Amino acid sequence: MSRIGKQPITFPKNVKVSQSGSVVKVEGPKGTLSSKMPDGVAMTVRENQLTIERASDDRLARSYHGLARTLVQNMVTGVSAGFEKGLEISGVGYRAELAGSTLKLVLGFSSPVEYSIPKGIDIKIEKQVNLVVSGINKELVGRVASEIRALKKPEPYKGKGIKYAGEHIRRKAGKAAGAK
Repeated sequence: MSRIGKQPITFPKNVKVSQSGSVVKVEGPKGTLSSKMPDGVAMTVRENQLTIERASDDRLARSYHGLARTLVQNMVTGVSAGFEKGLEISGVGYRAELAGSTLKLVLGFSSPVEYSIPKGIDIKIEKQVNLVVSGINKELVGRVASEIRALKKPEPYKGKGIKYAGEHIRRKAGKAAGAK
């Protein structure tokens, strides 16, 4: 039995969970999310608690059991509290600014890099070097943060580039002076 899948999901009173066929819809104060449940997995809602059960004990149903529970839990958390991912820009002259739905990044290239912010994502900039990517969809928040980081990954010698907040960059020693 899946240890994750058998745990019930408790959701707050202001969150509404409904199911029509294999589509689960979660509504809350921050928005609405919907997702298709994998085959072989069923959902039961009682008061403010939700349980995920599998139809059979075959390998595929067992593997989807924990996945389905985690996806629904992430939807409930997203519409009630939301998700955030922090990014830090380090390097001389490196900075970020918002222009409407476009993020302009000066990263040491000959011209600024422009990143189009997808719908459902909010980006806040603090002191031009700290970014906070937030939204209700955990997968989308992580993907956007990953795409922004990929524009200029931190290099190991000086640590210049974009890194996640709290990420440790392993530093390498530079060239040693000419030893004879």
